[in-house]
Parts: sequence; structure tokens; C-alpha cells
Amino acid sequence: MNEQWSSKVGFILASAGAAIGLGALWRFPYLTGMNGGGAFFLIFIFFTLFIGMPLLISEFIIGRGSKREAVSAYEKLQATGLWKWIGRFGVVGCFLLLTFYSVIGGWILTYVYLALTGSILHPSGNYDALFGAVVGSPVISITGLVVFIGLNVMVLSLGIKKGIEQVNKFLMPLLFVFLLIIIVRSLTLEGAMEGVRFFLNPDFYSITTDGILEALGQSFFSLAVGFSCMVTYSSYLGNEQSLPRSAGYIVILNLVVSLLAGLAVFPAVFAFNLEPDSGPNLLFVILPTVFEQLPFGALFLSMFLLLFFFATITSSFSLLEIMISAFTQNKAYKRINVAIICGLLVIVAGIPAALSNNLLSEVILFERNVFDLTDFLVSNVMLPLGCLFIALFIGFKVKKDLLIEQYKLESGRLGETAEWWYLLMQTIVPMVILIVFIFGLM
Repeated sequence: MNEQWSSKVGFILASAGAAIGLGALWRFPYLTGMNGGGAFFLIFIFFTLFIGMPLLISEFIIGRGSKREAVSAYEKLQATGLWKWIGRFGVVGCFLLLTFYSVIGGWILTYVYLALTGSILHPSGNYDALFGAVVGSPVISITGLVVFIGLNVMVLSLGIKKGIEQVNKFLMPLLFVFLLIIIVRSLTLEGAMEGVRFFLNPDFYSITTDGILEALGQSFFSLAVGFSCMVTYSSYLGNEQSLPRSAGYIVILNLVVSLLAGLAVFPAVFAFNLEPDSGPNLLFVILPTVFEQLPFGALFLSMFLLLFFFATITSSFSLLEIMISAFTQNKAYKRINVAIICGLLVIVAGIPAALSNNLLSEVILFERNVFDLTDFLVSNVMLPLGCLFIALFIGFKVKKDLLIEQYKLESGRLGETAEWWYLLMQTIVPMVILIVFIFGLM
């Protein structure tokens, strides 16, 4: 008997933790800032509900319907052909994603340390130079990578109930508490309403084709779909839980966190006449500039960075678990041994990304350094391909009766939407994903 989640709430919080990471709290604000604010947010909501959510339900059905982790789930449901490689593709994608995701996690850990020791905020501080010093140091970058992965290994070696579930039950509520405190402080700043208007008042003239495509890609990224992480998580799930209802809760939590992230960031940015379209540097450069000018700024910045760290590490659990579960779900190997080996492999593979802004800064492939190239490969190529493979697998390869049965299980009247979900997976979802993939490459 495979280990299972101890409760419905535990599964939902763990899945929400997997989804609510850098995508919701870092990537979403800076993409929104670069694409005109409110219009991007509305398009993102639309794609999340009608493309991302059906894909999330699909991964849940594959996992619980097969009772297998990602590598063997597809093989059990459709043993012939290349379809069984979708899970393996997801494992490779998660591995590559972790190699640069963990580097960012290490940067955040470094900033948390600097904030807690009072070493960040200084009047008229040069935060560009500080960020450059952090990412430009091989020792800091590799140490951050090792510590971040080490924390993952410690939690995942404890298993599903005692590790992932317990940590998420503690960190996810704390994440919301910290986020709400930051929002209250941000909204009480003079001039904050300009930021609220930017974020919530849609200006569709400011949105571009690139912005629409980025909104769709963000809906994939923020729900952790495409690499079968949710297949693995749902394989630990019993039959007493409604899959579409669980997916709905996770989507709502994700959208709420995205809304709260925008309300935390943009009012503060506009209150101090800073630029909302500063891109990926928003977390490491713009926000310290904001907090340095606030009473108790060091305290609020520490809370904000801890918030990002909680979100980052709960998402990374799912990325590493998909690799660990491939060797432990059938009790073939001890979990702690597999967790350590997988962690070491990620650290070794992540070193080139950690050195991309220092010792390996002159190593350029396709006009990108190792970090940026891995990010592009994962986000613009592998992620939409993974979503497309899953959509085609659900829409055309798995027996419809099995899918509908899993969809309707314990779903009550919500089960009546099963046919609409199946129609979306056969038509709209794969077509839209294909468009995103083609334009993403262009």
C-alpha cells in the first residue's frame, strides 16, 4: 500500500504549495508590470480557469486513476507507443527546472539572511550593486544552492505525511498571514491607490500579442502543470476526494495569492514613484528600495523575503518529489537514500547555472548564458510541450469511461460538468497550447 495524504486539507495545501511559488509571487507581479497591469491580470484569470484548470484536473485524474507516480502512470493507462514517455519527460523537465529554480531559492535565502541581520537596508543604498554582488559571487551562489536543496532533502526524506504535508500545513497559512500584513502596510502608503488602479483597472490598449502569450504561459507556470508533478501528488490520494473540486480550490487559492501579490507590490511601487515594469529585478532591487523608505522597513522586508522563501521551497518539494517517487513508491529503495542522491544530482547539475553570472559568464549558447538558456528551454519549450502531450493523452488515448468515472467520483452535481471538461481537453486546450508553443519559439 502506497503512502497517502492524511486528509483532504493536507492534499489541497500541499498541491497549492506546489503551485504557489515563484510563479505567483515573483513572476506574476513583474509580468503584470511589464504588460500594462489590469488587462494582463484579467487575461491571466481567463486562461487559468479555462486552460490551466482543465489541465490540472487531467493530471489529478492520471495520478489517482493509475495509483502510480508520474513515470509509470502513463504506462499503466496506455502501455503501448511513446505515450509512456510523458512521465519521463516530466521528470527531466522538473530536474532541469530545479537546476535554476534552486539557484533563485539560494539568492532568496541569502537575502533573508542579509535582511534578518540588518545588512540590506541603507539610506540611498545601491541595490543593483548588492544584487550584482550576490549573483556575482561563486561562493554565495553555490552555498545558497546547496542549502536550499539540503532543506528540500530534509523535508522529503520524512515522506508524504510527516514531511511534505506537515511542512505545508505550517508554511501555507503563514504565507497568507505575512502577505496580508504586507498588503495592509502597502495600502496605507500615500499614493498607493495609483498602484491599485494600475493593477485592477484594465487598459486593453496596453496589452500586446506577447502579453497575451505570456499570460497563458503564466497560467501553466503558476499551476505547476505540464511536468506531471500533480500526477505524482494525486497518486497518493484516496477515492473519497472530488478531483474537480480540489482543482477548483487550488485554482482559487492561486488566483487569490496572485491578487494579493499585486496588492502588496504595486501600491508600494507607485507610492515611491518607481517603475512597475522593472522585470525580474523587482524582488531584489525595487522592493528593497521601497522598504528602505518605510518605518520598520527592515522588519517588513524580512517578512516579505520570508514569504518568497516559503513559496519557493513549497513549490520545489513537488519538483524533487517526482524524481524521488519514481524509485520509492513501490518500496524498491529507502526514501532517505533516494532523496540524498537526487539532491546531490540536482546540486551538481545546478552548479553551471549558479556560476552563470560569475565564473561562467562568458559561456554563451544561443545568445544566452547557462541559467537563461535552461530557463528558456524549460519555460518556452518543455513546459508547453508537456501540457500539449498531456492534453492529447487525455483527449485521445485514455478510455473516456475511466476519465469520466474519476471526474465524477465524490463530485456530486459538479460531476455534471465532466463532458464539458472532456470537450475542452479534446479541442480548445490542445489548440491554444500549440499556438503558444509556436509563438513562444518565434
